Amino acid sequence: MPLAWNDLATQLFGPDHGIQAEGEFLHGTARFDGMPITVVGTTGHAPIGVALALAQARVVLDTMARHPGRPLLLLIDTQGQQLRRRDELLGINRAMAHLGSAIDLARRRGHRVLGLVYDQALSGGFITSGLIADACYALPEAEIRVMRIPAMARVTKLPEALLTELSKANPVFAPGVDNYVAMGGVRALWQGDLRAALRAAMAETPVADLRAQDGAARGGRQLAAAVVQKVLDAA
Repeated sequence: MPLAWNDLATQLFGPDHGIQAEGEFLHGTARFDGMPITVVGTTGHAPIGVALALAQARVVLDTMARHPGRPLLLLIDTQGQQLRRRDELLGINRAMAHLGSAIDLARRRGHRVLGLVYDQALSGGFITSGLIADACYALPEAEIRVMRIPAMARVTKLPEALLTELSKANPVFAPGVDNYVAMGGVRALWQGDLRAALRAAMAETPVADLRAQDGAARGGRQLAAAVVQKVLDAA
Protein backbone atom coordinates (compact mmCIF):
# COMPACT_ATOMS: atom_id res chain seq x y z
CA MET A 1 0.00 0.00 0.00
CA PRO A 2 1.45 3.42 -0.94
CA LEU A 3 2.67 5.73 1.83
CA ALA A 4 0.58 8.74 2.72
CA TRP A 5 2.45 11.97 1.99
CA ASN A 6 2.78 12.89 5.68
CA ASP A 7 4.21 9.48 6.56
CA LEU A 8 6.66 9.80 3.67
CA ALA A 9 7.71 13.28 4.76
CA THR A 10 8.18 12.07 8.33
CA GLN A 11 10.42 9.21 7.19
CA LEU A 12 12.48 11.56 5.04
CA PHE A 13 12.72 14.63 7.26
CA GLY A 14 11.33 13.79 10.70
CA PRO A 15 8.01 14.76 12.33
CA ASP A 16 8.76 18.51 12.11
CA HIS A 17 9.25 18.34 8.35
CA GLY A 18 7.74 21.74 7.54
CA ILE A 19 5.70 20.50 4.58
CA GLN A 20 2.03 21.41 4.42
CA ALA A 21 -0.93 20.43 2.29
CA GLU A 22 -3.32 22.99 0.86
CA GLY A 23 -5.91 20.70 -0.60
CA GLU A 24 -4.00 18.58 -3.11
CA PHE A 25 -1.02 20.96 -3.23
CA LEU A 26 2.08 20.13 -1.16
CA HIS A 27 4.81 22.66 -0.42
CA GLY A 28 7.29 23.66 2.24
CA THR A 29 10.91 23.84 3.29
CA ALA A 30 12.39 20.82 5.01
CA ARG A 31 15.85 20.31 6.48
CA PHE A 32 17.95 17.38 5.41
CA ASP A 33 21.35 16.70 6.93
CA GLY A 34 21.30 20.26 8.26
CA MET A 35 20.56 21.86 4.89
CA PRO A 36 17.27 23.34 3.62
CA ILE A 37 15.47 21.68 0.71
CA THR A 38 12.37 22.93 -1.06
CA VAL A 39 9.60 20.34 -1.34
CA VAL A 40 6.73 20.76 -3.78
CA GLY A 41 4.21 18.34 -5.19
CA THR A 42 0.73 16.89 -5.04
CA THR A 43 -1.36 14.37 -3.17
CA GLY A 44 -4.73 12.66 -3.41
CA HIS A 45 -4.16 11.53 -7.02
CA ALA A 46 -4.44 15.20 -7.90
CA PRO A 47 -5.52 16.17 -11.42
CA ILE A 48 -3.14 18.89 -12.57
CA GLY A 49 -5.16 21.87 -13.70
CA VAL A 50 -4.12 25.44 -14.42
CA ALA A 51 -4.19 26.57 -10.78
CA LEU A 52 -2.20 23.59 -9.47
CA ALA A 53 0.40 23.77 -12.24
CA LEU A 54 0.93 27.50 -11.63
CA ALA A 55 1.10 27.01 -7.85
CA GLN A 56 3.89 24.45 -8.23
CA ALA A 57 5.73 26.62 -10.73
CA ARG A 58 5.52 29.55 -8.31
CA VAL A 59 7.33 27.55 -5.62
CA VAL A 60 10.08 26.60 -8.06
CA LEU A 61 10.50 30.18 -9.30
CA ASP A 62 10.49 31.61 -5.76
CA THR A 63 13.17 29.11 -4.75
CA MET A 64 15.38 30.22 -7.63
CA ALA A 65 14.86 33.89 -6.81
CA ARG A 66 15.28 33.71 -3.03
CA HIS A 67 17.49 30.67 -2.49
CA PRO A 68 19.88 30.14 -5.42
CA GLY A 69 21.22 26.62 -5.59
CA ARG A 70 18.82 25.15 -3.04
CA PRO A 71 17.82 21.55 -3.91
CA LEU A 72 14.22 20.75 -4.83
CA LEU A 73 12.31 17.52 -4.22
CA LEU A 74 9.16 16.90 -6.27
CA LEU A 75 6.65 14.60 -4.53
CA ILE A 76 4.45 13.10 -7.22
CA ASP A 77 0.94 11.69 -6.87
CA THR A 78 -1.23 12.65 -9.84
CA GLN A 79 -3.85 11.20 -12.14
CA GLY A 80 -2.61 13.45 -14.95
CA GLN A 81 -3.92 16.66 -16.39
CA GLN A 82 -7.29 18.05 -15.34
CA LEU A 83 -9.87 16.99 -17.95
CA ARG A 84 -12.17 19.95 -17.59
CA ARG A 85 -13.44 22.46 -20.12
CA ARG A 86 -12.60 25.41 -17.87
CA ASP A 87 -8.93 24.43 -17.68
CA GLU A 88 -8.77 23.80 -21.42
CA LEU A 89 -10.16 27.28 -22.08
CA LEU A 90 -7.68 28.82 -19.63
CA GLY A 91 -4.79 27.16 -21.46
CA ILE A 92 -3.85 24.12 -19.40
CA ASN A 93 -1.25 23.20 -22.02
CA ARG A 94 0.58 26.48 -21.47
CA ALA A 95 0.30 26.24 -17.67
CA MET A 96 1.80 22.75 -17.65
CA ALA A 97 4.50 23.82 -20.09
CA HIS A 98 5.26 26.71 -17.74
CA LEU A 99 5.72 24.26 -14.85
CA GLY A 100 8.04 22.08 -16.91
CA SER A 101 10.01 25.12 -18.07
CA ALA A 102 10.42 26.34 -14.48
CA ILE A 103 11.80 22.96 -13.40
CA ASP A 104 14.14 22.86 -16.38
CA LEU A 105 15.34 26.40 -15.63
CA ALA A 106 16.06 25.45 -12.02
CA ARG A 107 18.24 22.58 -13.24
CA ARG A 108 20.08 24.88 -15.62
CA ARG A 109 20.76 27.31 -12.78
CA GLY A 110 22.43 24.65 -10.68
CA HIS A 111 19.59 23.48 -8.44
CA ARG A 112 19.59 19.75 -7.74
CA VAL A 113 16.07 18.65 -8.75
CA LEU A 114 14.83 15.17 -7.81
CA GLY A 115 11.43 13.62 -8.45
CA LEU A 116 9.87 10.92 -6.27
CA VAL A 117 6.73 9.05 -7.31
CA TYR A 118 5.32 7.91 -3.99
CA ASP A 119 1.83 6.92 -5.11
CA GLN A 120 0.52 7.42 -8.65
CA ALA A 121 1.98 9.11 -11.72
CA LEU A 122 -0.02 9.34 -14.90
CA SER A 123 0.21 11.14 -18.19
CA GLY A 124 1.01 14.85 -18.46
CA GLY A 125 1.10 15.40 -14.71
CA PHE A 126 4.16 13.14 -14.61
CA ILE A 127 5.75 14.29 -17.85
CA THR A 128 5.88 17.93 -16.70
CA SER A 129 7.30 17.15 -13.25
CA GLY A 130 9.26 14.01 -12.42
CA LEU A 131 10.39 13.31 -15.97
CA ILE A 132 11.98 16.78 -16.21
CA ALA A 133 13.94 16.47 -12.96
CA ASP A 134 17.64 15.58 -12.91
CA ALA A 135 16.36 12.11 -12.11
CA CYS A 136 13.09 10.55 -11.05
CA TYR A 137 12.87 7.87 -8.38
CA ALA A 138 9.90 5.86 -7.12
CA LEU A 139 8.68 3.76 -4.23
CA PRO A 140 8.03 0.08 -5.08
CA GLU A 141 4.30 0.48 -4.41
CA ALA A 142 3.95 3.35 -6.86
CA GLU A 143 1.85 3.11 -10.00
CA ILE A 144 3.24 4.72 -13.15
CA ARG A 145 1.76 4.82 -16.62
CA VAL A 146 1.23 7.30 -19.41
CA MET A 147 -1.58 5.43 -21.12
CA ARG A 148 -3.62 2.33 -20.32
CA ILE A 149 -3.56 -0.43 -22.91
CA PRO A 150 -7.23 0.13 -23.94
CA ALA A 151 -6.47 3.81 -24.60
CA MET A 152 -3.25 2.86 -26.40
CA ALA A 153 -5.27 0.51 -28.60
CA ARG A 154 -7.65 3.31 -29.56
CA VAL A 155 -4.77 5.64 -30.47
CA THR A 156 -2.61 3.12 -32.32
CA LYS A 157 -5.55 1.20 -33.90
CA LEU A 158 -3.88 -2.03 -32.75
CA PRO A 159 -5.85 -4.79 -30.99
CA GLU A 160 -5.70 -4.81 -27.20
CA ALA A 161 -4.71 -8.47 -27.25
CA LEU A 162 -1.66 -7.67 -29.40
CA LEU A 163 -0.59 -4.79 -27.16
CA THR A 164 -1.07 -6.95 -24.07
CA GLU A 165 1.14 -9.62 -25.59
CA LEU A 166 3.77 -7.07 -26.60
CA SER A 167 3.78 -5.61 -23.08
CA LYS A 168 4.99 -8.94 -21.67
CA ALA A 169 8.34 -8.61 -23.43
CA ASN A 170 8.65 -4.88 -24.18
CA PRO A 171 8.45 -2.35 -21.32
CA VAL A 172 7.51 0.44 -23.77
CA PHE A 173 4.04 -1.09 -24.11
CA ALA A 174 3.51 -1.81 -20.43
CA PRO A 175 2.58 0.28 -17.38
CA GLY A 176 4.18 -0.35 -14.01
CA VAL A 177 7.06 1.03 -11.98
CA ASP A 178 9.43 -1.82 -12.87
CA ASN A 179 8.95 -1.15 -16.57
CA TYR A 180 9.77 2.52 -16.11
CA VAL A 181 12.96 1.50 -14.32
CA ALA A 182 13.80 -0.74 -17.28
CA MET A 183 13.17 2.12 -19.72
CA GLY A 184 15.32 4.52 -17.69
CA GLY A 185 12.47 6.90 -16.90
CA VAL A 186 12.82 5.98 -13.23
CA ARG A 187 16.44 5.86 -12.16
CA ALA A 188 15.92 3.54 -9.19
CA LEU A 189 13.45 2.41 -6.54
CA TRP A 190 13.78 3.68 -2.99
CA GLN A 191 13.38 0.86 -0.48
CA GLY A 192 14.16 0.44 3.20
CA ASP A 193 15.89 3.51 4.63
CA LEU A 194 14.36 6.38 2.65
CA ARG A 195 16.68 8.96 4.21
CA ALA A 196 19.68 6.99 3.02
CA ALA A 197 18.12 6.72 -0.44
CA LEU A 198 17.59 10.49 -0.62
CA ARG A 199 21.12 11.11 0.63
CA ALA A 200 22.56 8.86 -2.08
CA ALA A 201 20.42 10.47 -4.76
CA MET A 202 21.49 13.96 -3.73
CA ALA A 203 25.14 12.94 -3.95
CA GLU A 204 25.15 10.61 -6.95
CA THR A 205 22.44 11.72 -9.39
CA PRO A 206 24.17 12.92 -12.58
CA VAL A 207 23.40 16.33 -14.02
CA ALA A 208 23.45 14.94 -17.58
CA ASP A 209 20.32 13.21 -18.87
CA LEU A 210 21.22 9.51 -18.93
CA ARG A 211 17.73 8.06 -19.33
CA ALA A 212 18.31 6.81 -22.88
CA GLN A 213 21.61 5.21 -21.89
CA ASP A 214 20.03 3.63 -18.81
CA GLY A 215 17.18 2.30 -20.92
CA ALA A 216 19.63 0.72 -23.36
CA ALA A 217 21.74 -0.84 -20.59
CA ARG A 218 18.63 -2.26 -18.89
CA GLY A 219 17.10 -3.55 -22.12
CA GLY A 220 13.97 -1.43 -21.87
CA ARG A 221 14.72 1.04 -24.67
CA GLN A 222 17.19 -0.53 -27.03
CA LEU A 223 17.27 2.08 -29.79
CA ALA A 224 16.77 5.48 -28.14
CA ALA A 225 20.40 6.06 -27.11
CA ALA A 226 21.71 5.02 -30.52
CA VAL A 227 19.27 7.32 -32.32
CA VAL A 228 20.17 10.23 -30.04
CA GLN A 229 23.85 9.68 -30.75
CA LYS A 230 23.25 9.60 -34.52
CA VAL A 231 21.39 12.90 -34.32
CA LEU A 232 24.21 14.46 -32.28
CA ASP A 233 26.83 13.16 -34.72
CA ALA A 234 24.91 14.64 -37.65
CA ALA A 235 24.42 18.04 -36.03
